Amino acid sequence: MERILFGDNQFFGINHMSEEKARQQAMRFQDIDNIVDVLQSALHAGAGGFMCTTHDTIEKIADRVRADREAWKGFTFYPGMPYAHKYANAVTELGYFDAMRKFLPSEGLVDTMLRGGKAVLNRDIEGMMTLLVDAEMKMFRGLDTPVIFLQNVVTDLVQGLGIVDAFRIFAEHCKKRYNAEAGFITMNLPMLLPMLKEAGIENPIVCANVNKIAFRMSGGIEGYREATTKYPARVIAMSVLGSGAIRPSEAIEWVVNEPYVESILFGASSKANIVNTVDLIREHDAKRATSAA
Repeated sequence: MERILFGDNQFFGINHMSEEKARQQAMRFQDIDNIVDVLQSALHAGAGGFMCTTHDTIEKIADRVRADREAWKGFTFYPGMPYAHKYANAVTELGYFDAMRKFLPSEGLVDTMLRGGKAVLNRDIEGMMTLLVDAEMKMFRGLDTPVIFLQNVVTDLVQGLGIVDAFRIFAEHCKKRYNAEAGFITMNLPMLLPMLKEAGIENPIVCANVNKIAFRMSGGIEGYREATTKYPARVIAMSVLGSGAIRPSEAIEWVVNEPYVESILFGASSKANIVNTVDLIREHDAKRATSAA
C-alpha cells in the first residue's frame, strides 16, 4: 500500500467540522470536473492511492481513468463497500429487476442471481458476501484495485454477530476473483484483530481512527498499541486530526510515530491543503527515519 492515501468524504458533503462547509463542498462537487481536478492534484502531490466508496459518482471517475490511462498513471483505486444508499435509490427509481441488472456483473448473471437466491433462502453467508463484492466491483472493471475494503457498517456488524467466517469468505473471494487483498474499516480495532486472526487472516489491512486525543478510538491509544502488538496488522490511520481538534503538524507528527501505522488517509478539497498535508507527512517521516538511524 501507498504510505499516503486520499479519501472521498469531501466530495459527498461529509465534513465532521462544519455542516456549512459540507454543504458548500457538496454543491461544488456536483460538477465532476471539480472532483477530477482535486484528484489530479492529489496524484501529482504524491497521494495517488484513492480510498473511495462505490457512490455512483465514483463510477464516472473510473470511466475517466479508463479513458485516459496515461493522465492517471500511478493512480490506484481502493474501493470500500457496500454503499447502501445506492441500492435503495436504484430500487426506488428502477424497480427490483432493473436494479439487479444494473449492479450485477454482466457475465454469469444467472449464476450470480442463483447465489443471491440461495443466500436468501438458506442464509448462506458465502453467497451473500460474494454477491455483494461482485455487484460493487462491477464499476472498477479493468482497473487496478489492490485492496478491497469492507465498510465499517458491515465489518462491525459482523463483529457484533460473531460471524468470523464471513471475514474469511470476503478475503478469499477478493483474492480469487480480483487478485486483491481484503481490507477492513472498523470503529473497534482491538475487538476486530483477534477475530481476523481466528478467521485465518494474518497481518490484515485495517483502517481505523488513529489520533493523538483518542477521538473515536475504541479502547483508547493503549488499547490500539496492545492489540497491534499481540495481533500484528497493517493499520491505515484515518481521522488523524481528531475532527479538527488537533493542529495538522502536531497531529501528523504524533501519528507517524505510532509504530503500527502503515498508511495515513486524509481528505482535502484544495490543492494547497493537499500539498501541505503530503509535505507534513513526508517531513515527519524523514525526521523519524533520521532519529531511528
